[in-house]
Amino acid sequence: MTAYLAFTKMVFTLRWGIMATGGIANSFASDLLLEPSARGTEDVQHIIAAVASSSSESKALEFAQKLGVETSAKAYGSYEQLVRDEAVDIIYIATPQSRHYTDVLLALGAGKHVLCEKPFTINAAQATHLTEVAKSKGLFLMEAAWTRFFPHTRQILKTLHEEKQIGRIRGGALLDLGYYPLLWADLILSDHPDNGKAAPKVTAAVSLTPKGVDEFTGITLTYEKLGAVAYLTTSLSAKTQTPYSVHIQGDKGTLMISGTPPNPRGYTLQVDGQDPIEQTATRAGNNLIWQADACARAIRDGQRGCPESPLENTLAIVKIMDEVRRQGKFVFPSPLEDTQR
Repeated sequence: MTAYLAFTKMVFTLRWGIMATGGIANSFASDLLLEPSARGTEDVQHIIAAVASSSSESKALEFAQKLGVETSAKAYGSYEQLVRDEAVDIIYIATPQSRHYTDVLLALGAGKHVLCEKPFTINAAQATHLTEVAKSKGLFLMEAAWTRFFPHTRQILKTLHEEKQIGRIRGGALLDLGYYPLLWADLILSDHPDNGKAAPKVTAAVSLTPKGVDEFTGITLTYEKLGAVAYLTTSLSAKTQTPYSVHIQGDKGTLMISGTPPNPRGYTLQVDGQDPIEQTATRAGNNLIWQADACARAIRDGQRGCPESPLENTLAIVKIMDEVRRQGKFVFPSPLEDTQR
């Protein structure tokens, strides 16, 4: 008699609670509903268990109806109700940045894992406190730095850090709105194996509007261990004409990232003396699902963060932002800067 054994691979299901009902929340929630096999994912899947609006239950219900999950997901008219829902494993926080600190504290206090939109917090003191709270409670906490999780981002880092196809990195230039120039500098230079996680020297210039809004910011990050310099600019009004938003210069070539820094179209690798190689980015929905899959795997495996986006890196970026604001004499109203210790 011959015995046959059949092995079925277990699929881990992560149950999400969506905090807020704006545009980014809709994009993220829509991606959670994508068929996993369409992106080659076989080990994890996602369920939207609940949605909450801070203003009304009807608004949360309308959000769920647009997604087609109104019969399976609960709708709440307050965030307090959402974090108390026992059918929710993790809270995705898509509220305004000024609310991130208090909303993450609320979710952690209720024993929920958290994925929080970027920028993570107003300042480093808040980010440090949230990290301490998550660690003390044994909970997963991560900034939703979606760009870190793209398949082509991982390929870019392999090309630069492991294969070193453009040689020793000398520096780079990055143009964009807001947070993303710092994210790419962190990925390419701060995380470079030869940098040893050393913090860069920060030099910044900030131009404020008459109302005190930071309209233009120029940042120079000097990485002494690498002998490399990153030149970053961010503007609310200037329009970039170049097809490449990120340039990384090495002593043997250049890598140029096309499209917008948050969600690139691809990249061009130009090694000296060779024909350029163009790579097109892999996409899945709004491209927000890659980070959700990483969250599911980490929580399944009992991890409290993802190696692609550790809180150590999140805190390092927030500290740079603090220093840029200090040099530019740009401050938030004091209540926004407070911590609840």
